[in-house]
Amino acid sequence: MSAQVHVLIVEDEPKIAALLGEYFQMAGWRSSVLDSGARVAGWVREFEPDAVVLDLMLPVRNGLDVCREVRAFSNVPILMLTARVEEIDRLLGLELGADDYICKPFSPREVVARVRAVLRRVAAAAPGAAASHAPSIEFDDEAFEARCDGQSLGLTRVEFRLLRKLLERPGRVLSRARLLDALYEDYRIVSDRTVDSHVKNLRRKLQARGVDGVASVYGVGYRFETPVDGE
Repeated sequence: MSAQVHVLIVEDEPKIAALLGEYFQMAGWRSSVLDSGARVAGWVREFEPDAVVLDLMLPVRNGLDVCREVRAFSNVPILMLTARVEEIDRLLGLELGADDYICKPFSPREVVARVRAVLRRVAAAAPGAAASHAPSIEFDDEAFEARCDGQSLGLTRVEFRLLRKLLERPGRVLSRARLLDALYEDYRIVSDRTVDSHVKNLRRKLQARGVDGVASVYGVGYRFETPVDGE
């Protein structure tokens, strides 16, 4: 990762902001800090950071409003911080355009890793980036069959629905609750861990075809990271 990476930290707790800044420095990056949401949009316009780590609860303007305001003019990667895991479900439902969600308390190393992962996805999607093999996954909704590069994946109906849901928004985090809503037509009451079991089986079948794109987001849910050539 380039030493010129510049991360904007928007956090009103000085100790957290300072800690993140130290870890970004150790990663070879530089960082800037704002302690309220008031000037974020203007600051992003002027300085064009490579990524924004944005706290949800901020003075003057909260993270929700800031994220919407920035997204109106910029695709800069935004990673949102929240103090409650259950809040992430609401944020995902609002579809604010954030690229990742991290729950406090967190490991600073994890934040660095998550920022790095988002930056890599952005770099891979940039015009002129070296093309990598993206498997073609096709869906037959009537037969509940998914094929990868023309070969059946042998999915169950639940695994079929799970993969289809993940591929609706590749790269975006989907909570377990949202995935559960998509898995069963009768809206039966099942444990969140049911999703984990289905994801494990889906991963195994995808990996057998050379696809390793279902990523876990700790405490939140899952996302599909590998780009797919159409459906």
